[in-house]
Amino acid sequence: MAGHQVIVGSRSLDRAVEAAKMIAQTAGRPVRVSGLTNENAVSQADVVVLTVPFTALLETLKTVKPSFKPGQVLVNVSVPLETAVGGRATRTVGVWAGSAGELAASVVPKMVSVVTAFNNVSAELLKDPSKRVDCDVLVCSNDDNAKRIVLDLVKSIEGAHGFDAGALENSRTVEQITALLVSLNIRYKVKNAGLRITGISHAS
Repeated sequence: MAGHQVIVGSRSLDRAVEAAKMIAQTAGRPVRVSGLTNENAVSQADVVVLTVPFTALLETLKTVKPSFKPGQVLVNVSVPLETAVGGRATRTVGVWAGSAGELAASVVPKMVSVVTAFNNVSAELLKDPSKRVDCDVLVCSNDDNAKRIVLDLVKSIEGAHGFDAGALENSRTVEQITALLVSLNIRYKVKNAGLRITGISHAS
């Protein structure tokens, strides 16, 4: 809706096309959105946003790894919640790499810059264009240019503000916040608990 071209990727082309149609219908106006297989979506994108459950993180990245191009940005939204191993969604599991973001970086080619972002933003808000996304976005990466690209994308979302949250290793803290927000959603019987940073001028 902000004018970006969006490609929806899926293991199934039919599912990707159907998802793209649903997004276009939800937008309620002409938008540039299409559906492709994961491999083709990655090969055509400048910024790849990975939103699969943590259990599918490694398999998905290994499948699309040959499709990455030099200079691409990979935004990891996956969080290692305990549900991945049959536990509770209010806790995270330990990841040998330190975080899901760092795990993703260990798999993709070195020519790809990995960014952690959007982990703490409610999907309920993002999928409903009538609602303002009243949430801040913490952006972590070892590549400053990649962070700037993602911070610019955050500006596209009405109500959201992006903040440079430092190196990729800070993903460990950001991902823990997701588990806390899930806990708040459960406690207060809502679906859109978010995060606001105070005392700092908006970075985006």
